[in-house]
Amino acid sequence: MKSLISHLMNSRTVFLATHVNPDGDALGAVLAMGLALQSSGRKIDMYNESPIPAVYRFLPGIEQIKRQAPSPFEYETVVVLDCGDLDRVGAVAARIQDSPRVINIDHHVTNTGFGHYQLVDPEASSSTEIVYRILKQMRIAIDTAMATSIYTGILTDTGSFRFANTNSRAFDICAEMVGCGVDPYVVAQHVYGTYSLGRIKLLNMALDSIEISPNGKLSLMTLTRAMFAETDTQPEDVDGMINYAKRIEDVRVAALIMENANGRDTGTNGHKRYHVSLRSDGSVDVARIAASFGGGGHFTAAGFGADGALNELKGLIYAIASKL
Repeated sequence: MKSLISHLMNSRTVFLATHVNPDGDALGAVLAMGLALQSSGRKIDMYNESPIPAVYRFLPGIEQIKRQAPSPFEYETVVVLDCGDLDRVGAVAARIQDSPRVINIDHHVTNTGFGHYQLVDPEASSSTEIVYRILKQMRIAIDTAMATSIYTGILTDTGSFRFANTNSRAFDICAEMVGCGVDPYVVAQHVYGTYSLGRIKLLNMALDSIEISPNGKLSLMTLTRAMFAETDTQPEDVDGMINYAKRIEDVRVAALIMENANGRDTGTNGHKRYHVSLRSDGSVDVARIAASFGGGGHFTAAGFGADGALNELKGLIYAIASKL
């Protein structure tokens, strides 16, 4: 960590990015790090290829996260957060790859180890927890804006302290962030208390799509491009829906197949591109399953991309159930 921090402290221009379709941890990590570096006099740019989910638009500084990378792309340092694989940042990955210094900060056990510096800790509750440690090492004073991002990142990635990645540090850090001015009620109201009508309609369709494997150990939820169009929603509105499928009695693994919402073909026999999310009840390592399809993640939460006919993809997923 010392060499990573030393390089950050000596960097005057920094570009920060995270994965497409960002969750609370991804955005929290980028914002906390970006705002901290900005407060210490560095020129920073924060980037995400996808629209910001509505539930996270309350985060202080969120308007600074842009969907277009600057041109020319000239930074002393690029920090990639919460990405197990560099390709997950989207189209800007190639430019990041050519950057003089790339720092990889993550907590996914399947991280590929890209970049010149890596700080990957699978024992951390979240990437935001790791950012918190870095800010402490850099002796940057954490203000309310940074604290709100840190608190939100940990809260959401631990499922409100319900998931297996919850640790004592998660509680300690969040308590400290409340002391820095975070209002837990306000954060909870934004993250969990308000949904658009379109999201409710999409949830209804998602619940109607649930299928169960013959042995009852795997549940499968499907969201198509047509469903997004009918409900006027985006992929960011899907956050958390897979948990309904996971909570079905006797289910050990839940899978959510989501068709690429922009409708672009992959170029392989005209098939569509899908993202498959996997969730486990804690008895199955879904990171290993995702890795077998070229993806990654955590023991209880992982995912991968796939292209092909939907029925064929469902068949591959149902084959998992026979091994559970």
